[in-house]
Amino acid sequence: MTNSDSSLPKTAVPAGLTDPVASARAELKAALAAIEVKANVPRRIEKASARAAVKARRFADDNPIGAVAAAVALAAVVGGAVWVIARAISR
Repeated sequence: MTNSDSSLPKTAVPAGLTDPVASARAELKAALAAIEVKANVPRRIEKASARAAVKARRFADDNPIGAVAAAVALAAVVGGAVWVIARAISR
């Protein structure tokens, strides 16, 4: 019952299963794999951050002045948020 077709995702049920038990097992295996993919938040965050880093590097390579402006704007927003929070706590 191994998946010999490497192009088939692990969340898919292979076609051509005629045995109902093997089909049910394959469906259960695919459902559990889909749940694991969907519920694995750390892996999803890691992949999303990697995609964002690639986009940021590409943007910085294509538009260095825009990247500097975006970094300054982000620093200003973070600094402003820290200032507002610190001011609210001190009162």
